[in-house]
Amino acid sequence: MALLPVEEALRRVLDGAEPVAAEEVRLADAHGRTLAADVAARRTQPPFDTTAMDGYAVRAEDVATVPVSLDVIGEAPAGHAFAGRVGPGQAVRIFTGAPLPDGADCIVIQENTDYGSETVSVREPAVAGQFVRRRGLDFSDGDVLLRAGSVLGPRHVALAAAMNHPALPVRRKPRVAIIATGDELVPPGADPGPDRIIASNSFGIAAMARRNGGMPVDLGIAPDRPDALSRAVDGAVAAEADILITLGGASVGDHDIVQDVLSSHGLALDFWKIAMRPGKPLIFGRLGAMRVLGLPGNPVSSMVCGRLFLAPLIQALLGRIDAAVTMDAGETAGRLGEALKANDERQDYLRATVRRDAAGTLVATPFSRQDSSMLATLVKADALIVRAPFAPPAAAGDACRLLLMDD
Repeated sequence: MALLPVEEALRRVLDGAEPVAAEEVRLADAHGRTLAADVAARRTQPPFDTTAMDGYAVRAEDVATVPVSLDVIGEAPAGHAFAGRVGPGQAVRIFTGAPLPDGADCIVIQENTDYGSETVSVREPAVAGQFVRRRGLDFSDGDVLLRAGSVLGPRHVALAAAMNHPALPVRRKPRVAIIATGDELVPPGADPGPDRIIASNSFGIAAMARRNGGMPVDLGIAPDRPDALSRAVDGAVAAEADILITLGGASVGDHDIVQDVLSSHGLALDFWKIAMRPGKPLIFGRLGAMRVLGLPGNPVSSMVCGRLFLAPLIQALLGRIDAAVTMDAGETAGRLGEALKANDERQDYLRATVRRDAAGTLVATPFSRQDSSMLATLVKADALIVRAPFAPPAAAGDACRLLLMDD
């Protein structure tokens, strides 16, 4: 059976991935969440003409020629409008954020005066509108300023607050159930003994799910027994997971039982094995409404496959505006720092360091060893060099495709 190209595999994983249900959260809890609906302003900002500086509110015609002395008839701190009107030869002491008094049309900053309290001497001329923020300068009531599918960062949260929203509609976090498989695995902190290893993939995949807006559900380590793995799959169903991730057991060895157990639960297999390295033995299918990704057991294979398939799937389930961009996995252009041999039928993802040359171009140099068990090399990498199947030999300086590490 021919290996499935990466692009086709990703298309199938994302096909029909509709956004999950919405929920409302307090504004204080909205950071990092994905908006489920457009959000319009509930007020005009600023709601009145206001001063941008400390100084004096005056009429421009009174300060067209300087020096000039004006009578100070009151003051306007922020939050307290001056109740009267500024007439000819008059001024109001004003502070940043206060409403512009009736009759005044500009601000003389205090640095250009003698700071007078009963009369003020103005040394520099001013024109109408100077240092005045007009009503609605930022936005007006009813303006749609935040769009559905936006991921809410600090700027968005601040804007929502200014728009007078105490809560926001967001997509619930897609639930990502994670099952590590294998008799050889023990949790971090345990004594692995002479013939076992520490489980790491589940923690990396959980962090990836969380980073992309999902809610990981850790179902622990399932030994290489059908009954144990079956109970773990039942746990994913009971948790109403949107995505089930299995780690390991996806290949063709005698102890690789994941596909058989999933099939016994009714898995509708879409594909198994794709034309990529690392990550060839990838399983994808559906178990009812739950999407299932069977990731390889080798740590780097697991993390690279998670980056290419899990992250975009979570983003699609959130309805993120930028989810379409993930169809190309967010690749960027660069140049090779050293020569590469011709590639075979699998798309390669080579861990590499990246620097910028004098022209600002990204130059990527792959590590000499690309073994899929080497997590330390993945952490040292700045990017993955993406090499298409059957790519011809490439020389140092040739153009290349790069997938930058997103953390």
